Amino acid sequence: MSRRPGAAQAPDAPVKPPMALHTRLMLAVFAIVAAILIVVSVVTGVILNNVLTGQVDSRLREATSALTGQFGITMLDGTAGEQLERTRASPGMLLVIDSPFTGATGAVVGNDYDRYTLSDAQIEGLLSAIDGTEGLTTVTISGLGQFRVMGIPSQGGEPVAALGMSTAAEKLTLQQMFWSIGLATVGGMLLLGVATSGIIRRGLRPLRRVAATATRVSRQRLDQGDVRIAERVPAEEADPATEVGRVGAALNTLLDHVEDSLSARQRNEETMRRFVADASHELRTPLASIRGYSELSLRDGTLSEGSRQSLQRIEAQSQRMTGLVEDLLLLARLDEGHELVYDMVDLRQVVVDAVGDQAMAGMEHDWGAEVGEEPVLVAGDRARLTQVVTNLLANARTHTPEGTSVTVSLATTGEGSQTRAILTVDDTGPGIEPEIQATLFTRFARGDVSRARKTGGSGLGLSIVKAIVDAHHGEISVDSRPGATRFIVSLPAKPHAVRDSSPSHQNG
Repeated sequence: MSRRPGAAQAPDAPVKPPMALHTRLMLAVFAIVAAILIVVSVVTGVILNNVLTGQVDSRLREATSALTGQFGITMLDGTAGEQLERTRASPGMLLVIDSPFTGATGAVVGNDYDRYTLSDAQIEGLLSAIDGTEGLTTVTISGLGQFRVMGIPSQGGEPVAALGMSTAAEKLTLQQMFWSIGLATVGGMLLLGVATSGIIRRGLRPLRRVAATATRVSRQRLDQGDVRIAERVPAEEADPATEVGRVGAALNTLLDHVEDSLSARQRNEETMRRFVADASHELRTPLASIRGYSELSLRDGTLSEGSRQSLQRIEAQSQRMTGLVEDLLLLARLDEGHELVYDMVDLRQVVVDAVGDQAMAGMEHDWGAEVGEEPVLVAGDRARLTQVVTNLLANARTHTPEGTSVTVSLATTGEGSQTRAILTVDDTGPGIEPEIQATLFTRFARGDVSRARKTGGSGLGLSIVKAIVDAHHGEISVDSRPGATRFIVSLPAKPHAVRDSSPSHQNG
């Protein structure tokens, strides 16, 4: 693979998760009901206030008619308190008289039916409030509260008296009503919250089941192998007569289509795999014949120089073609689960031998191995595991410049049945482009689009490595940045073969 520095990407800013549908529905219902209750409360309060004010006005007019009809307000010569006493006024009634005989006097009847004299300031404030007004008006008297007041004019038209009635009882009634509405609203909202939450949760339960089915399917491996999607939305949750049921039915239909498509893909892959295996197998014989005849013809001493060079090219290309055919046949057999011969393999010895071979083949690189003194045994095919290490080292040698340091490390992690052998191949080359890393182990993946012999290769080396590692129930990954590239292979290891030991260094 070709390598060059990759541009670093800034991390994405955190995104606030969206509000759940259940929460949004609850808030919407609460907002609508609260708005309705507020409007109803305001309208009810206004109507009740008008009704109570009308009742006060009606009583005040009746009291005014009785007072003026019985005594004749222009001939009054008693104080306001005396007039209220003679009329046996009810609690809350107020009277102010501006008489030439007694002067300006005022009194109010308390809840105990006693009459309390108004101060000069209270009398002056009330008379100035009704001066120039006609009919009934609301006056606030310091120390007494609000009163509905009606002016009683003399024969000349100027008001000489004012009769009022307290609105305290009506205000108390309004306060009690608003407290009752408030308490009822709070209780109703709590009851509404419990009921609405239960109804919404019950209504969204089929949708949650649909989401759970989709989540389980999303966790299933669909990219390889014979795939069967057994998950489906239950029939009762996939009724097309309901909105959520239509979603469930659509998901079931989609899963049916996906399963059919995956089955067709699997059939095509099996057909292609058989074709590749058969073709590779059939090509081995003619390629071997071509190589044999080429080698035999090269022994003829009568060949011209041009013919000899042509035969040498034929032999070299047949060898290259044979290698490609062998790689394709190996991949096809690994896909079918064949080709592996299991035995106990000492990875330490495999690494030491592979590094020694590469040190001789690539003397322009700096080779090193960090392995322990004790063997690390894995169950696998020795030849194929050797091919894994060899391919990784050859990849580092081919795609890094001269003078690059390549180091192979072997370690173990875990205990008991969880013990794993960790093989790493590090180099100090220019790194692998980020867009290439995503497809690095794909078959025929190339970092060098020129397909040059030296740097291009067939694109099967790392895919063979991954296929062999997968067949051994292992994992392989790559981490690369400019100046540091690391391939990591993890394989199950035998627990009894693992000992904690410091690594020894071997340089090639």
